[in-house]
Amino acid sequence: MKSQDTPFEGGPLDGRVLPVLLGLTGHPPKVYRVPVPDAAGGPPTVLVYRRVQAGRSRRLGLHQGWKYAFDPEGGAGRAPGGPKWPWSGPRAGGGDATPESHADE
Repeated sequence: MKSQDTPFEGGPLDGRVLPVLLGLTGHPPKVYRVPVPDAAGGPPTVLVYRRVQAGRSRRLGLHQGWKYAFDPEGGAGRAPGGPKWPWSGPRAGGGDATPESHADE
């Protein structure tokens, strides 16, 4: 597998550069979760970082790579600007496939 040194911004990993495995497309994952063990022996805290564009070239506006920005909300919901799939949101109806019965029938 191929990896890329990726900088992290914000949160406890601010300023660190860690090797991140790349996917089949050659990009790092959109969301990077780091489990941090609890000192008291409880469940681990999960830090969430989202992939953002590191910058653009000045002249041509080309992509300059990726970096991870800390998400303080912990990934509640989906990433902003992502696709709105019909199956990812709450159901509009009651979720029942049978039609409602009418009292006048």
